[in-house]
Amino acid sequence: MSAFDKLMSFQRDTQALGQVAGRLGWDQETMMPRGASSQRGVEMAAIEAVLHARRMDPQVEEWLETAEAPDEAGAAHLREIRRSFDRAQKVPADLAKKLAQLTSEAQGKWASARADEDVAAFAPVLAEVVALKREEGAALANGGHLYDAMIEDYEHGTTSAQIGEIFDAMRPRLVNLRSAVLERPSPKGLQGEFDEPKQMKLARKVAKAFGYDMNHGRVDKAVHPFSSGSGQDVRITTRTSADDPFNCIYSTIHEVGHACYEQNVDKAYLLTPLGSGVSMGVHESQSRIYENQLGRGRAFAGWLFGQMSEVFGDFGIANADEFYAAVNKVHNGYIRTEADEIQYNLHVMLRFDLERALMSGDLQVSDLETAWNDRFEADFGYAVDKPSNGCLQDVHWSVGLFGYFPTYSLGNVYAGCLNQALRTAVPDLDQRLSKGDTSVATGWLQENLQQHGGLRSPRDTIEHAAGMAPTHEPLLDYLEAKFGEIYGL
Repeated sequence: MSAFDKLMSFQRDTQALGQVAGRLGWDQETMMPRGASSQRGVEMAAIEAVLHARRMDPQVEEWLETAEAPDEAGAAHLREIRRSFDRAQKVPADLAKKLAQLTSEAQGKWASARADEDVAAFAPVLAEVVALKREEGAALANGGHLYDAMIEDYEHGTTSAQIGEIFDAMRPRLVNLRSAVLERPSPKGLQGEFDEPKQMKLARKVAKAFGYDMNHGRVDKAVHPFSSGSGQDVRITTRTSADDPFNCIYSTIHEVGHACYEQNVDKAYLLTPLGSGVSMGVHESQSRIYENQLGRGRAFAGWLFGQMSEVFGDFGIANADEFYAAVNKVHNGYIRTEADEIQYNLHVMLRFDLERALMSGDLQVSDLETAWNDRFEADFGYAVDKPSNGCLQDVHWSVGLFGYFPTYSLGNVYAGCLNQALRTAVPDLDQRLSKGDTSVATGWLQENLQQHGGLRSPRDTIEHAAGMAPTHEPLLDYLEAKFGEIYGL
């Protein structure tokens, strides 16, 4: 075997162990007994220790020094293995193990604190997570910008300054559009209660309509919807609410976007560094274009109206036009994952600024609830009513995902570019979507983006698919046109 072949064989085992760790995380969120969190933390730490040792094994560096790439994909493999190896070298093994154990335990404490509306019960363990993440960030930054080093884990090649510049450009148009829309009469909402088993049945049907392969996946319930896995085992979760079936349906479509990206990566890349989505921002572009530009578009919403009418009967909406307006209703609310397209990015910007302050030391965990509530009221015009609608609503900080939040809005920006290119390439797209046929849209995304996995950098991945460098303009143009029509602006 050549050095390249030996390296790839070693890497496939490392990737496989990473998938096992991911499966333990999925189980923790869906099926694990509540009292098992402490033991699960030890189990996760043990696997993380093994993974960390493999990622920084001296033999990897020896292979990297002598390996010759056979083709473009081989060169990309070497690039990504080198990037991972260099980063692993900077983080002490005992710190990686501590973080794995602590964040597993913190996740359980967050869930309990959220259920009990008790910030004080979660604050001490969050302070420990923040301290360890700052220690990790300092090691990774090696004298550079600590928060940029964290972003590198999720959107490599992007800095907090670049993100801040994009957000600063987006904010005025979003705020103006939000103000204009909220001055207009609000569309009708759904009426009645919606059987939750029926919601789950419909959610699975919609998942299949978007191309989710149930032979290699499953749909379960969790507090916070997520997608897990890659290749031949990609699982999603959703959640239900008796008075809001849109929560279930659109959370499912969103996670299906993530899952289909993973399922559609070229099978030749299975269990390799290229075998998953290239970044969290690009990943989010898939979930958001599935959920919003496709799923919340007038054409698909018309088909969904018929499906929901068959399942639930009369729910107070007279026709497809009213349903389309209800699907895209702009409304006051606290929860990021339930926010409309206009206000969603404002939620992300709030978190981006707060976690930057936490990582820099300008904000202490003891002051987080107050800082969150003050910023929320300033941005949205009303007060947070309870912690589960405020600083306890997201799981991300409990599991140490600092630097992750801004990728949600980057994903929206990328999705705007992709949607513009898709509609140029497929002029009869809405005619197909009106029949519940998403195949031409999802096929275009698979061919132009998803199948390539991590072959290119995040920005190059979007530019290759959309035919343009990423910019926020298509997203904002789309939002202003769509909501301008719905609200008669």
